[in-house]
Amino acid sequence: MCGRYATTVDPALLAVELDAIDETVSGPREPTENYNVAPTDPVLTVVSRHSREHPDDAPARRIRRMRWGLVPPWTKAGAPGVPAKGAPLFNARADTAATKPAFRTALRTKRCLVPMDGWYEWLTEPAGAGKAAKVPYFMTPADGSRPYMAGLWSVWRDRDADAGPLLSATILTTDSVGELQAIHDRMPLMLTPEHWDRWLDPDADAPTELLGQVAAEVAAGIEIRRVSDRVNSVRNDGPDLVAPAGPAGSAVGEQISLL
Repeated sequence: MCGRYATTVDPALLAVELDAIDETVSGPREPTENYNVAPTDPVLTVVSRHSREHPDDAPARRIRRMRWGLVPPWTKAGAPGVPAKGAPLFNARADTAATKPAFRTALRTKRCLVPMDGWYEWLTEPAGAGKAAKVPYFMTPADGSRPYMAGLWSVWRDRDADAGPLLSATILTTDSVGELQAIHDRMPLMLTPEHWDRWLDPDADAPTELLGQVAAEVAAGIEIRRVSDRVNSVRNDGPDLVAPAGPAGSAVGEQISLL
């Protein structure tokens, strides 16, 4: 699964790179770097939508900030303007999203991309004296490029409260490929640039052929890097969290939950 990741891109730069409209400028200013993104944190997403003023125009890419952890539109309010607490829907299985009530509508009409520098997973490895430790690993493209993960998003409103809409997103996961299988049996669904327009198209159904496994050559370009156990606490942040921390372990062990 993908339950923690790192991102350092500025939304204004992202908008230039993707020829997109930066819609984060109208909201609260958030840090552009977060090396320990956790569920419920605000995250950057890329969507493609028509203009409200000119709905007949072609859709345009837009950079939006959303809550990580999808809140379905039918969620009840727990307090005025605040959704009730529920399962942290920060991941959705690509192979079953079309049949799950929380995700099926979003898969049809609200698909997004989630840019990141890389993601974390933990393995349980021997620590000597018959003990074991949870060892963090960071997965990132070896060539330094920025991966984009397939995601779904939603709009939630409390119509009984004077509050704006809450945008939220989830990251799709798929079966791991190649050496990544030794880290976890699931991985984020990475989409390469030639698939972005089809994935984001708000006027077309989800391209089901993109919901399978990541191409072997794409997965082969991912570096698996052992990193500091400082990432274990969501209170810690900084570039040292993604720096190599000693020799890589065997990358074989019991897979564990990130949360």
